[in-house]
Amino acid sequence: MSNIAQAFNKGKAFIGFLTGGDPDMEKSEAFIMEMIRAGADLVEIGVPFSDPIAEGPVIQEANLRALKAGATVEKLFALAERVRARSSVPLVFLTYLNPVFHYGYDRFFKQCRKSGLDGIIIPDLPFEEQGELRDITRSYGVDLISLIAPTSEERVSRIAGEAAGFIYLVSSLGVTGIRGAIDTNLAPIMERVRRVTDIPLAVGFGIHSPEQAAALSKTADGVIVGSAIVRLVAEHGGGAGPAIYDYVKAMKDALR
Repeated sequence: MSNIAQAFNKGKAFIGFLTGGDPDMEKSEAFIMEMIRAGADLVEIGVPFSDPIAEGPVIQEANLRALKAGATVEKLFALAERVRARSSVPLVFLTYLNPVFHYGYDRFFKQCRKSGLDGIIIPDLPFEEQGELRDITRSYGVDLISLIAPTSEERVSRIAGEAAGFIYLVSSLGVTGIRGAIDTNLAPIMERVRRVTDIPLAVGFGIHSPEQAAALSKTADGVIVGSAIVRLVAEHGGGAGPAIYDYVKAMKDALR
């Protein structure tokens, strides 16, 4: 069983995201440890990129802050390695394909393994183009996590059949960001996924309140929260640790 799969064995999983290097690497490490201490079952670390097409303004601005502060892929690998030395909680990179391509596919995933990363999410890599990369990630024991969107339709079964780690179900159309309500009917998509695989299914995009998390967890195996956490960093800067802890604890309590 992969480390990611084990994260879903203790009940409904809370998956927290932050942008690595925002406001700096030292604080990112501290914030990740606060998330883990508060009950996060898996942590996504965003690799800063200058053109994050799937992200809303909150995470776009975090990317720019991190890049301005000197964030690099090498520093992100070092960050993951330090966190891994302190915790066994699964760690996943969320990155666009460009940084992986320029680093070199084989070299990148070899370093993922060395740094203790369990998986990777690449929002701009279509399922139909995953073939070569999937073989490399498997060879290094890194789960290539697939996204399924409300528009995936007939592709749902094919994507689910090749899924690794967990399936990231996108709750809404558009970019990341806090939403007042999740109105998409996700039940039919979940049913199609369940017919194909028993890999855990987590819902993300727009979730920010304990009430939303509790409601979605009735059918999903976990929830993913990014913008709400990144916004706390934007508001509190280097002093965001206590606010992140309180927020993640409230979200995790809602899932119990």
